[in-house]
Amino acid sequence: MGKEIKLSMDGKGRATDNAFIERLWRSVKYEKIYLNPPSNGLDLFLLLAEYFEYYNKERRHKSIDYDRPMDIFKKAA
Repeated sequence: MGKEIKLSMDGKGRATDNAFIERLWRSVKYEKIYLNPPSNGLDLFLLLAEYFEYYNKERRHKSIDYDRPMDIFKKAA
């Protein structure tokens, strides 16, 4: 019953697999959620939608020479 399941990119047990997503969610929590605790699921959804709009269109990112993700996306299109 081979399911063609493959291990993650760097191999089993490698911490680097999740580093990027863990860093993203750390930013989300510290920059938005902890500062504005949601009272319910709808509030959380709206906070996340607002944050990701900001994150992609306004926030400058050191890792991409202080550019915005949306600017890079537009250049590539």
